Amino acid sequence: MTTTEREQQVLDRIERARRRRAKVREERITLSHGAGGKSTHTLIEAVFLDAFRNPLLEPLEDAASLTIGDARLALTTDSYVVSPLFFPGGNIGDLAVNGTVNDLAVSGARPLYLTAGFILEEGFPVEDLLKIVESMKTAAEAAGVQIVTGDTKVVQRGKADGVYINTAGVGVLMHTGLGVATAKPGDAVLVSGPIGDHGVTIMLARGELDIDADLESDTAPVHELVAGLLAAVPGVRAMRDATRGGVATILNEIAKAAEVAVVVDEKAVPVREEVRGASELLGIDPLYVACEGRIVVVVDGSQTDDALTALRSHPLGADAAVIGRVAVDPPGIVLLNTAFGGTRIVDLLVGDPLPRIC
Repeated sequence: MTTTEREQQVLDRIERARRRRAKVREERITLSHGAGGKSTHTLIEAVFLDAFRNPLLEPLEDAASLTIGDARLALTTDSYVVSPLFFPGGNIGDLAVNGTVNDLAVSGARPLYLTAGFILEEGFPVEDLLKIVESMKTAAEAAGVQIVTGDTKVVQRGKADGVYINTAGVGVLMHTGLGVATAKPGDAVLVSGPIGDHGVTIMLARGELDIDADLESDTAPVHELVAGLLAAVPGVRAMRDATRGGVATILNEIAKAAEVAVVVDEKAVPVREEVRGASELLGIDPLYVACEGRIVVVVDGSQTDDALTALRSHPLGADAAVIGRVAVDPPGIVLLNTAFGGTRIVDLLVGDPLPRIC
């Protein structure tokens, strides 16, 4: 059997496995079900999507697109359980605001209003809560949104790691038709800046590893970056913010939803030396590490340069890069042309090497 035939057998097995009906095989929920990898996708498809299936939910985009009368709205929700609560570059409060603003922005919406739900643990310091709330206020003002309603619950000591926050967001859809399923062969794939900053920052902030690095979370609102990109480049197909599961997970979602191949050049992926060094020591791949202020963009290949220029014109996109392209074969697969000259498949992880980071 030739090398090509063996490769095709592997691809065929992967394709058969992906087309099987999703089923949760575990009897109990594990941490991997919340990590953004294969277990998360299986849980969503086999339990939640199967129960709640409808045309608005099925695209599984970062926000649902709603039509109410003549209004076109985007609606999203997210929960934040980061540990530690305070880390270099931010805390759980501004993370919650920025994360929801970003989910609206990459869906083509102008963020307007947020909700804020707090689950507080008995014994949590009021001083820390005030710091978190103040950071949320500052982040909301910076993003031009208002927190207009919310909820508070208190649970017994030891039941909530201090505080959990849920935020939902509503925005006006300014651009429609965006989605990972619209990617086409010939399109380019870009990232707005260095990847992995947030996840590695959180891991080091836990103090469990004797690693010193001058590194901060990249948490930031990307609404202005996105607005500038969409205004300058009509050929944007899709955008995603690379949170749980990192850039690799988004690339797999693109490949699967559009039934295309995504081919990435490892040398072109921007990674800070501090992140690369820490990742090597931890034995993880930066492609799978969460960001909180970076977007992945799929754009018509003929408008690649325009997209890169638009991203780089904003401070958050100053280090934007073209990292790959969309191809025909093998459909549903992400391939990485490695720095050593080989090629490997970039698949979804079962779980996540960095739990509880967003």
